[in-house]
Amino acid sequence: MLRGKTIIVTGANSGIGKATAAELLRCQGRVIMACRDRERAEKVAQEIQQEAGTEQGELVIKLLDLASLKSVRIFCEEIMKEESRIDILINNAGIYQCPYTKSEDGFEIQFAVNHLGHFLLTNLLLDLLKRSAPSRIIVVSSKLYKYGEINFDDLNSEQSYDKASAYARSKLANLLFTLELSHRLEETGVTVNALTPGIVQTNLGRHVHIPLLVKPLFNLASRAFFKSPEEGAQTSIYLACSLDVEGVQGKCFATDEEVAKKLWDISEVMVGITT
Repeated sequence: MLRGKTIIVTGANSGIGKATAAELLRCQGRVIMACRDRERAEKVAQEIQQEAGTEQGELVIKLLDLASLKSVRIFCEEIMKEESRIDILINNAGIYQCPYTKSEDGFEIQFAVNHLGHFLLTNLLLDLLKRSAPSRIIVVSSKLYKYGEINFDDLNSEQSYDKASAYARSKLANLLFTLELSHRLEETGVTVNALTPGIVQTNLGRHVHIPLLVKPLFNLASRAFFKSPEEGAQTSIYLACSLDVEGVQGKCFATDEEVAKKLWDISEVMVGITT
């Protein structure tokens, strides 16, 4: 049970994020849905509350657009003013294989949303997480990180862009972030761990083109072999709730310490903070 605990879930209005928020609400947690679209979030919140039963926690909707550093700062300012504690931060939101576009801050959109937005969000909430210790940070990555490479000479993909490679790079950045943050959080009472949920049936792949003739077969295969969002959310829920991982730090991360440190330093410059 999570009674008395406050949890932030980014991207909580669909897919794994929605399933995670629903289960944490059933566990009587106070769940803050950090979402880009308020109307859509309110609709999903009603669905979650109806399904959660009578013994449920509290659901709060907050606007957060991870493609906008301004939005991240406003969100964190509101949280710091309104919340006395944050026990669990779940960095779940993500976008996948988008056509090349830039965020309002001028960053390649997958790197902006999947890495930089969460990087700034986490750092701006760290003081509150430390004051709430023991507290937890959970980073949702992807097994596709294995195909990623951090090219410090072209983090913005301006020299060349491949949407699959850009996604893999952003997911590798998640793990490198987890690695470096785990070092910085030693002896603070705050833990950070990452997970890869596997192949899950969500709308994450909406930008992936599947030929019309192949779609029926693909849909059949996805129902047979892909995890449901509820199944995909189980690791996030486990890391949020289980006593078995109390004090466990920095698991499921990449091991290149030098690259992790360099990416952290460059990310600080890109989002305009010093830690």
